[in-house]
Amino acid sequence: MDLEYIDGCRGRGLSRKGCNIGHYCQLNTYDYMADIPNNDQLTDIVEVQFKNTRKGYYHNINNLSLDKGDIVAVEANPGHDIGTVTLTGKLALLQMKKANLKSMDEVRNIYRKAKPVDMEKYAEAKEREHDTMIRSRQIAKDLGLEMKIGDVEYQGDGNKAIFYYIADGRVDFRQLIKVLAEAFRVRIEMKQIGARQEAGRIGGFGPCGRELCCASWMKSFVSVNTGAARFQDLSLNPQKLAGQCAKLKCCMNYEVDQYVEAGRKLPSREMVLQTQDAEFYLFKADILSGMVTYSSDRRLAANLTTITAERAMAIIAMNKEGEKPASLQAEGVVQESGVVDLATQDDMNRFDKKKKKKKNKSKGENRQAAPSADSGQNEKETPSAEEHPNTAQPRRQKGQRNGNRKDGDRKPRRDRKDNTSQNDKPQETGQA
Repeated sequence: MDLEYIDGCRGRGLSRKGCNIGHYCQLNTYDYMADIPNNDQLTDIVEVQFKNTRKGYYHNINNLSLDKGDIVAVEANPGHDIGTVTLTGKLALLQMKKANLKSMDEVRNIYRKAKPVDMEKYAEAKEREHDTMIRSRQIAKDLGLEMKIGDVEYQGDGNKAIFYYIADGRVDFRQLIKVLAEAFRVRIEMKQIGARQEAGRIGGFGPCGRELCCASWMKSFVSVNTGAARFQDLSLNPQKLAGQCAKLKCCMNYEVDQYVEAGRKLPSREMVLQTQDAEFYLFKADILSGMVTYSSDRRLAANLTTITAERAMAIIAMNKEGEKPASLQAEGVVQESGVVDLATQDDMNRFDKKKKKKKNKSKGENRQAAPSADSGQNEKETPSAEEHPNTAQPRRQKGQRNGNRKDGDRKPRRDRKDNTSQNDKPQETGQA
């Protein structure tokens, strides 16, 4: 069988050194009394853990030498069950009192350490769990029950099966128990769990990047309401406040007490601060730092001024006495611009903007600044004046006529004709 399910250090098992892995870790208790001599002899109470989050307390009536991680066979109704020892000694007795057991009569006995025969029966029972869960879901669907069977746990001897289910309301599963007993030939026990327990059983990671609290260390679940979000000034967005279980996040209760205590030192939102120039209304508040920001408009952010909560309370006391200060800031105090975030000093979309091409003043400059590759080849192929003796001047290339002359320096067309005619006449007479 897969011994990792029982006490292996890998997967989701229990380590003999007390280092629990996976969702078993939420039931692990650090035994700070383990180094005390004869600690296991102070009491015969032993804590034994089973699949998921189920654990119980048993008497070690046979005085077995048990350590954390040992696999034992314990008393069950009916038959016996197989579990792993997680705690011994005085601390196990204290944990039993924390579990609110009404009497010691509810504590059953430990039979023995698990034998190979017990482990074989245990392995056969565990192999049937997945198929039983899939088939039981189909049976519940055929009966029209509004419930979801999340997991099935077989007893160590295979005589009993515990069905964990989720339902929004009450479910009449009497007919379901009869059908399941006939189908699997075992004793049936139905156990309802909540959405948080289901999320802890499946496991996962939260938006903080860490493993879910319900799957790692949280044992008991406290009700969470939207008041915790209001005290912490959080946005009442169900998609952000809900966890993977579709319920409000349990971590909202971690710091709510600190926010409530710090919020008592802040002025009320209904109080209006009156100065000689205008009236200011509370715009926002930083609860932990004790800074409040006021606006001159009730609905818009206009003339925002940030002051301390002590200064706001002092202005409220002055207004009650009929006095109005010159400004919200105290005399000699200059409002700081706030913490500068280096990440916001530059535009994050600067690389998305397309660069605009610069427009040239004239076509001649554009051609001269960026000559084409073909123009260089044409210059080499163009013969000189000596190669053309019949022509008085070398052949002009395209774009060479204007040169670097600007538009304002161009001569009228008539003058250019006269100059060319005058220049051409002496050349013709010279050749003659």
